[in-house]
Order: sequence, then structure tokens, then C-alpha cells
Amino acid sequence: MPLKIPDGLPASKVLQKENIFCIDSSAAQQQDIRAIRVLLLNLMPKKIETEIHILRMLSNSPLQVDVELLRINDRPSKHTPIEHMANFYKDFSEVKKNKYDGLIITGAPLGQVDFGDVSFWQDMKEIMDWSVNNVTSVLFLCWAVQAAMYHLYGVNKNILPKKISGVYPHRIVNPLSPIVRGFDDVFNAPHSRYAEVPVAELDKLDEIEMIADSEFAGPYVWGHKDGRHLFVTGHSEYEPNCLKDEYERDLEAGVNPEVPENYFLNDDPDQNPVVTWKSHGNLLFINWLNYYVYQQTPFNPEDIGKLRRSFG
Repeated sequence: MPLKIPDGLPASKVLQKENIFCIDSSAAQQQDIRAIRVLLLNLMPKKIETEIHILRMLSNSPLQVDVELLRINDRPSKHTPIEHMANFYKDFSEVKKNKYDGLIITGAPLGQVDFGDVSFWQDMKEIMDWSVNNVTSVLFLCWAVQAAMYHLYGVNKNILPKKISGVYPHRIVNPLSPIVRGFDDVFNAPHSRYAEVPVAELDKLDEIEMIADSEFAGPYVWGHKDGRHLFVTGHSEYEPNCLKDEYERDLEAGVNPEVPENYFLNDDPDQNPVVTWKSHGNLLFINWLNYYVYQQTPFNPEDIGKLRRSFG
């Protein structure tokens, strides 16, 4: 089944070249089917790139997924054309009366900023509060994990002595969790962040279960036992050159970054990256769609947020 995306979205041409089946909104209206509605709150600066990354990960599913794009507020984006934001993104006021089967909230380059100093923090809190009763399952990525743990669970982040940047091995802590179904016992995932959620504080929360972690990068996947929240600290959606682009950007900015670990061939930045994370990245997103969204969400959208069953 296809991804249903807004008419004319640039990601459509990219995905079609990769033989990924997409259907635009006008064509989808002619189908008599209960599509899964997923809202994507895109906080990343380069929004078009992030759209493509996330849509790729949602594409390998037999479900028809209706994707809508949400912006945090109406401030202009420095790295995305105004026309793109106006044509394809919705304001929260346009969606807050709706019910959604799934919500994905991306990361943002704000790991070193106090939450109270984030310009859109009030908007972020409003959306997270709204999601509790209007979304079946929320997938938080990277900085969004830190934001949600602070606002919804009262757990603050720790600023790290240096940025975690690279591709690291992880192990499964809870092999019975649906999100890691099909995973190998040890698998790789990219990380790129300046902060972490302290594992000692996570252990104090009875409603939270740890699912996968890393000796080098710390907690990687955990979730609420009823599936309403899933937290992923890394970037399994990253494309091959994402860490390379970040590294070169920081070099140009004079930040003097360390070479991303376990990423370039022979750890040599003059060599090509070696991709070792895509298979598990695809599984993670498809497992979320299947087990946390499709199998959890009620047939009647009006019941979303009322009926939940425990994974624990």
C-alpha cells in the first residue's frame, strides 16, 4: 500500500525514483479505505531533507499511511523556502481538533539550550499535552526525547562533556518488546547529540520500560508500557552522508569537531561512510507503525486517546 502525501511535495519525486509507492491526496480521496493518519512535527532546520528521510522509513509497510506535515509556529525557516512551508505545512490551529493514529516529533539542534530558553517551548508543550488525548502513539526522536521526558515525566537532560557523534553498537534489553521484533541481538545506530537523558532517572519510572541501549551511547530506545510514547535517542532515519555533512559543517564553522566514530571507512574522513544501520532503522519505523499505531489504534478515530492496552 502507498504513502499518502500532500499533492506536489518534493519528496514525492525522490521516492518515486526509488520505486517507493506514493499516492497524492487527490487520488487517495477516491479510495474507500481507513488510512492510518500520521502527523509529522518537523523541527529540523533542513525540512525537505528530513521529510524525505522520514517518509522513506514509513514506506516499507503494507498499510496506507496518510502523512500530514506540522510546523511548530509561523516563524520563517532559514533553510526551507517560504513557499514550501506555506504549501505543505499546517499550523497547530489547523490540526488540534483532529485525531491522529501516530505522531512523529523530530530532533532539533537544541541539545545545549535550556528548555525554557527555546523560542518555541510553549508551543512544544501545548502540542505534547494535546497528543495525550488525541494521538494513539507518539514517536519522539533525539531532542524531542529530551523535551518529552522533561515536560511529560519531569526528567531533565544532562549536557555531555562532548558531542556524541558516530555509529555505535547497541544491545536489546527487552527482546519481547514489539519495537525490536526482527532485530539482531547487537545492532548499529547513528547518534548526533550534545545531551542525554540519565538512565538512573529512567529506572525510577514504573510506567517506562528500557528496550535497547549502548555501552557507548547510553539508552537508545525506551517506551511507555501502554505504547503511547516511544523514545529513540539516535537517528536510524539518517541517510549515508548525514553525519558527514554535519562534520563538514562544523569544520567550516570552526567548531573543531571530532571525526564521527565507526562511520568512515577506516575512520578516515577522506573515505566514504560505511552504512551499517539501515536494516534495523527500517524495522524500527515499520514495527512502530504496525504494533504501536495500527494494532493499537481504534477503528473509530473518535476513540483515539481513550482505549489502550499494555505492552508490559
